[in-house]
Amino acid sequence: MPKQTLTFESMGGLLGEELGVSSWIAVDQDMIDRFADTTQDRQWIHVDVDRARRESPFGTTIAHGYLTLSLIPVMSYEIGARPAGVAATLNYGLDKVRFLTPVRAGSRVRMRTRLLSFEPKGAGQFLMKSLNTIEIEGEEKPALIAETLALLIRDAAT
Repeated sequence: MPKQTLTFESMGGLLGEELGVSSWIAVDQDMIDRFADTTQDRQWIHVDVDRARRESPFGTTIAHGYLTLSLIPVMSYEIGARPAGVAATLNYGLDKVRFLTPVRAGSRVRMRTRLLSFEPKGAGQFLMKSLNTIEIEGEEKPALIAETLALLIRDAAT
């Protein structure tokens, strides 16, 4: 969780600062299989446990890169890396994503978030750019690093 309550007025002073670190999330085979079913991406390295054990350089199945990427919102909400008084948060895009280390089935991941920019985009709207690093428990290199863009719409009452 953030060390302090974030406000629209305080965000500019936090550029370059870490906003928080999430709890660990287990990425198990069931989660990987459900993601494969949802996306129709059933490549054997993700879903065939026996074959992955025999043939994969990782010795087991691995999570889809996009599965790991899709965990960013839930970890962001937990961290609370947005100012109080937000009526809605919309995905605005990604500036850069790098998949650095595969997430093996059964691993746990967490995210560190650093604020890169926070700029007004119109009446009651702000564009927030964050650097998100998803770490794998026990691994030296992170699973991924992503620069995310979120459009924050301020509650009219604040």
